[in-house]
Formats: sequence, structure tokens, C-alpha cells
Amino acid sequence: MELLGLHHVSILTGKAERNYEFYTKILGMRLVKKTVNQDNTESYHLFYADAEGTPGTEVTFFDIPGLGHTYHGTSDISIVSLRVKSTDSLLYWKDRFDRFRIAHGDIEQRANRDTLDFQDFEGTSLRLVADNGEQGVRAGVPWKQADIPLEHAIVGLGPVTLTVSISEPTIDVLTKVMGFRYVGSYPSGTGNHPDIMVYATGEGGSGAEVHIETRPDLPKARLGRGGVHHVAFRVPNETEYDLWADRLKEHRLPNSGKVERYYFKALYFREPNGILFELSTDTPGFATDEPMETMGQALALPPFLEPRRKEIEEKLRPLNLE
Repeated sequence: MELLGLHHVSILTGKAERNYEFYTKILGMRLVKKTVNQDNTESYHLFYADAEGTPGTEVTFFDIPGLGHTYHGTSDISIVSLRVKSTDSLLYWKDRFDRFRIAHGDIEQRANRDTLDFQDFEGTSLRLVADNGEQGVRAGVPWKQADIPLEHAIVGLGPVTLTVSISEPTIDVLTKVMGFRYVGSYPSGTGNHPDIMVYATGEGGSGAEVHIETRPDLPKARLGRGGVHHVAFRVPNETEYDLWADRLKEHRLPNSGKVERYYFKALYFREPNGILFELSTDTPGFATDEPMETMGQALALPPFLEPRRKEIEEKLRPLNLE
């Protein structure tokens, strides 16, 4: 059993319309699925990804109007990275962010990669990471947007950074339960703090890494809009998914048990610092109920919610995504 890398991250938004505009019109990602939060069907769940909805390229959002701010701290998925092809791409994006007045930093090297930090309109901490030909988990398929050259398109998830007060319990779960391996470290960019540790799974590379930042000086995070709800890791198929369910039980990790999401199967559990992890299957994928060409255009409901479509649509607020 081996996790292949990152599957998706799920973030909270208070304004789905502006969220759609930012992630599709500014960042050039594709809306591959417009559905509902299966645990609260009065809330939209939007999935952005590459051209094909490839596992490992997905950033998803739960829409909760009126949600308060996130307060960052420990027990926090503090940075979400997105992959681009090269350092030239970072230069392109830095100029684009200037033109659209998007808050961003300078191009800096972290973990031997060129990176560019920026924020969306709700303060989500995001980072572009340049592949520059690095080996590892392959990138996704660029989505063609009229004003974004394909060679600079976002092509998947890069490392996620976890900020914790004590790193050892989180590292134990990553290495002893989930099979991650230590691959290096790099200096903290926030002062005299411990180096940020890098752990990888599968083929490694940008799409298969978790970075651990240790900050005992910070208070515990409070999740709100712009905050990351959970990070999911790739399980290749249902056979291994069953084995992972057994493994969590063997290690006595409290978990959700098997959850059918239709587009993938999921297992949820919290690591010792309280960060929510998910193990998700690559199969069957987002094209299972919609043609690849028209994914994301209509409200999609899994078969177990389809009989309630009329009731669900009546309770959902109107959502104009154009």
C-alpha cells in the first residue's frame, strides 16, 4: 500500500460567486463539478481542477455565506501550493497579480524550488511552485483560458504546509501509519523558528509532499472563510482503500469509516494535532456522471441524492456563475 500523493484540498468560502471568478477567471482553473456538500445539502460544493479533473489537481470549496474570518495559528493547514511549469511562469503570474491587484510576495526559493506566495480575496494563503522539470508525481492537463498561455497554466497541487505546536505526533502518523518519508528541510521564513521539514510519499516531487512548520508560539487556529478544512491523499483504487480502512483500525485511529462520495470513496481522520486528513480513491472520477466536455456546467448530484433534487434545489440559494 502506498499513497500516491495529494488528492485535493477543501477550503471554506463565504462568497461562491467571487470565489468562482477568482479561481476560474484569475487563476484559470476549470470548474469540474458544481454539486452540494453531501453533509449539508443546503451548501454548494465547488471543485476546481485541471482540464480533466485529474486527482491531485483539485481545490474544492464549501460555500457558507456569512462565515466569519479564519484566524491562522497551529493545528492549521496554513499554505496550499499550486504547480506551474517553470520560473518563467512565476514571472508571468507575478505580473498578472500586479495587473489584477492580487496581494503577493516575491519569488523565493523554498525546498530547492522557486515559489511565489499570494492570497485570494478571502485571505487564503496560496503559493505557486515551479516544477522546472523536476521528477515525481506527474502534473495535470492545462485548461485553456483565452488570456492565460498554456505554458503558464496551473497544473496541479503542490505541497501543503501544516503548522503545528508540536511536530512529533504529526510526523509519527505521516511516517508510521501513512508511509511518508523524510526528504529534507528548509529555513523558516518567519524568523528564528525551527526549519520546515519535508515529507513525501509515492513518486515524490511537488505533488506528493507535506511540509511541517513547528510554531509553539502561536495560538490554535480558528477556522472560517479562507481557511482550509482538510487535505486529502490519493489512494489508487478501492482494493487499497479497503486495506487503508483496516490499517486505521489497526492503529486505533478514530475515523469516519468508509464514506461513499460517488466521485471517490473517502476515509476521514484527525492526526494528533487535530488537522483533518482524508484518504480518497482516484476512481471513479468526475466524468462518471457528466461528459468530460461539459463537466461543471449543471448542478450534479450523486445517485443517492438524485431523488431529492427538487427539494435540494428549492433550498439552495441562486448561484450565478458566469
